[in-house]
Amino acid sequence: MAYQKVNADQRAQGHSPYLDNDELQATALELEWDMEKELEEPGFDHFRLGGAVQHHLGNSQSPDLDLEPIQPSSSPKGRFQRLQEDPDYISHYTRQAPKSNRCNFFQLLKVFCTALILFIFGIVIGYYARKKCPSPPMSQEPNNLQIYHEILKEIKAENIQRIYRDLLQFPREDDVDIAMKLRVQWTSQGLEDVRLVNYSVLLDLPGSSSNTVTLKNSGECFYPSGQQCSRETKTLHSQDLLYSYAAYSAKGTLEAELVDIQYGTVEDLIRIQAITNVTKKIALLKLGQSPLLYKLSLLEDAGFGGVLLYVDPCDLPKTADLADKAFMVSLNSGGDPSTPGYASIDGSYRQNRLNLTTLLVQPISAALAKKLVSLPEDIVQKDRCIPLQMPATGKKKISLSIQSIPTYKTISNVIGYLKGTVFPDRYIIIGSHHNSLNTYGGQEWASSTAIITAFIQALMLKVKRGWRPDRTIVFCSWGGTSFGNIGSYEWAEDLKRVLQRNVVAYVSLHNPVRGNSTLHPVASPSLQQLAAESQSFNCVEKTKCLGSNVSSVQIQGDADYFINHLGVPATQFSYEDIKTSENSSFLYEALFPVHTTKTEELDPSFSLHETIAKLTGQVTLQIANEPVLPFNALDIALEVQNSLKGNFCDEVVIPQLLAVASRLRDTAELFQSDEMRPANDPKERAPIRVRMLNDVLQNLEKSFLVHRAPPGLYRNILYRLDERTNQFSVLLEALEHCKLHQSNETIQAALSEVLNSINSAQVYFKAGLDVFETTLAGKK
Repeated sequence: MAYQKVNADQRAQGHSPYLDNDELQATALELEWDMEKELEEPGFDHFRLGGAVQHHLGNSQSPDLDLEPIQPSSSPKGRFQRLQEDPDYISHYTRQAPKSNRCNFFQLLKVFCTALILFIFGIVIGYYARKKCPSPPMSQEPNNLQIYHEILKEIKAENIQRIYRDLLQFPREDDVDIAMKLRVQWTSQGLEDVRLVNYSVLLDLPGSSSNTVTLKNSGECFYPSGQQCSRETKTLHSQDLLYSYAAYSAKGTLEAELVDIQYGTVEDLIRIQAITNVTKKIALLKLGQSPLLYKLSLLEDAGFGGVLLYVDPCDLPKTADLADKAFMVSLNSGGDPSTPGYASIDGSYRQNRLNLTTLLVQPISAALAKKLVSLPEDIVQKDRCIPLQMPATGKKKISLSIQSIPTYKTISNVIGYLKGTVFPDRYIIIGSHHNSLNTYGGQEWASSTAIITAFIQALMLKVKRGWRPDRTIVFCSWGGTSFGNIGSYEWAEDLKRVLQRNVVAYVSLHNPVRGNSTLHPVASPSLQQLAAESQSFNCVEKTKCLGSNVSSVQIQGDADYFINHLGVPATQFSYEDIKTSENSSFLYEALFPVHTTKTEELDPSFSLHETIAKLTGQVTLQIANEPVLPFNALDIALEVQNSLKGNFCDEVVIPQLLAVASRLRDTAELFQSDEMRPANDPKERAPIRVRMLNDVLQNLEKSFLVHRAPPGLYRNILYRLDERTNQFSVLLEALEHCKLHQSNETIQAALSEVLNSINSAQVYFKAGLDVFETTLAGKK
C-alpha cells in the first residue's frame, strides 16, 4: 500500500484558524493524492509502511515495527525535479491574486499613456546603464548541471600527473616550507584569499638510534624490520629504522614474557587470562578488526606492560610486499596532546602529556613476528595462507627497548577561501594534507594535494569568467596528519564556534589512491544518496567504480574532528585493493615506508586520480550551489533503525529504544515530504523558508554525538566500525565490556546515550516542523 500522508490533525490538534473546513480537506486530499501518485512509481517501494496508516506510538512498550532490511530512500532530488515539471501541481502556499476594479475608458487611456511613457523612458535608461554596468548575474539554478560539467571537464588526468610530479620536487625538510609553497601555488591559480595558519604543537619524534627487540634466550638483537642489530644495517637504513615506531608510546626498557593474543579481542583476552597472569608481560598483537587505540586500552586495563604490533601477511592484499617492513603508528586520538580540547595558541596552558599510554608499544615486521613465534619463513601454502600463531608450548622472554623524543615544533595549515555569493556564511570544507614522514605513507600526500589543486585550477577558470558558488568553499591542506590529525584539530578548535554555526559539509581527500581494485565511497547517512548519484555522473567502466556501495563506516584522516566533535556530514571517495580477509579493517592505521614510485605503479595513467577528483568536485559543487541542501533526512532515520537490527538486539534493545526510533522515522518522513518538497518548487521558494529549511538540514547529525566513546571509536554513532557490522559501535563495545568485567553498568549507560541521541534528533525534527507551521500560518 502506498505511503499515506499524515492527516492535518496529526500535525496540530483541531482545525486551522486560517483555512475553513472545506479548504483544509481539499488541501489534504490534493497533497495525499500527489504523494500516492509519486510513490506508486517504480523505485519508491521503500517509502511504504507495513500498514495503511502510521502507528501512534506514544509510550507504547511494544511498538509494531517492521524490522526487515530497510533500503535507503529514493533521492528527493528526483521527486523535486518531477514536481517542477508537473503543470498540474497546485501551489498551496501562494496567495490568490485580488480581482481588479473596473475602470472607465478615460482612466484606462490615462494609465496606458503613462505606462507607455515610463516604458520608453525605462528603455532609454536601461540602454545607457547597460553600456556602463554589467548586468547582475541571473539565477544559476536552471544551468547548474551544465556549469558542473564545464568545470569538471577541465580536470584531466595528465594535468593531475603534472601537478603531482611538481609536488615531489618540493623540499620536505620542514612542514612549514611545504605549506608556504602550496600557498604560493594556490594563489597563482587565482584563489584570492589563501592563508597560512601555524601552531606550535608537541610531536613525538624518533630518537638518535633505533628501537630494538632482544631475545633473552639466545641474546639475538633485532631492529623492528627483523634485521639483526649491526652498525652497517643501521647506517644503510637509518631513516626507515628510526621511523618504525609508535608515536606517544611510553619510553624505556621492559624485559618480560611474550604472550600471543592474536587480534586482542575481548574473547582473546578472556582466553589468555584464563591460563596465565598477564601483568607486566608483553603482548604480541595483530593490527586489524578494530581500532588500535581501543585494543590498547583493553590491554592496558588488563595489566600488560608492552606490545609488539604487527600485520599478519594473510590480511594484506597479495600485491602488497610488506612482510619485511615495520611501520609507524600514532597513539594520539587527535590534536596537540599538550592542549587537549583547546587550540595551541600563544598563552595556552601546556599539559605534561609526553606519553599517551603506559604501554611500551613497538611496531614490527611480519618477518620478525615469524622469528618470535619460531615459525619457518615461508608459511604461505599454494592454496591458502596460514595466519601466524605462537605454538602453545612455546614461551619466550624478550627485552623491548623504546626511545623517542617529545619535541615542540611548528606545523602549518594552508586555508584558501572561495567566497559564495548567496550564502557566504555557509562553508563546504574540502581537505587534503601535506605532511608526511620521510617515505612513510609513500607519496599519498602528493596524490591528495594534486587532486585538490587540480580542482582549484578548474574551478578558478570558471570564476574568472564571472561565475561563483552560492556557498563558500574552503580548501584546506592540513599539517601534522601522521601524528594524529593535529593540524585539522588545532584549526577547528581555534575556530570552533564559527565552524559549529557555519560548516555545512566536509569532503575528504585523505589517501585517495591506496589501491587500484575498487572504488570505496564513504558518506554519512544524509549524504549517501548524493555520493551514489555522483558516481553515475562521473564514473566510467574503465575506472571500476560503477555499482560501488556507499557506506557509513569509520575512516582515517582529518575528517575526524568535523565528524565527531562538530557533527558535520562528511564524504570521501578512495580506491582500495580488495580486502583479503575479514580482519583487514583498520590496517590503514599503519604507515609503511613505501617506494616513491608506488603511486604511479598503482595508477600509471592517473585515470583513478581523475575519477576521484571529479567525484569529489561533483559532490562539492552540488552542496555549494543547490538552493536546498541535497541532504536526506529520512535516510538518517532508516540508518538508525538498521543499526537496531542484529543478533545483539535481542539481548539489549529495550522497547523504548525501538519506539523512539519509529517516531524519528515518522517525523523524518513528514519533514521530507511536507517541508523539503514545497521548498524545492521554484513557485513556492521563499528565501526565508529556504534559509530555515537549510538550517535544519545542516544540523541533522549533531544530535547523534554521544558525550563519551571508547578510545578509537567514533562519538558520532551514525558511523559503524566497518562493513561487517551494522550495529551501533558504542553498544557493541558495551556488550564486550559486560563480558569482560561481568557488569552491565556500561551497557546501561550506552543504551541511555543512544536513546537520548535518537530522541534528541526526533525532537529536533519536530521543532523544525512546528516552526514551519507557525511561519506558514503567519503568512496566510
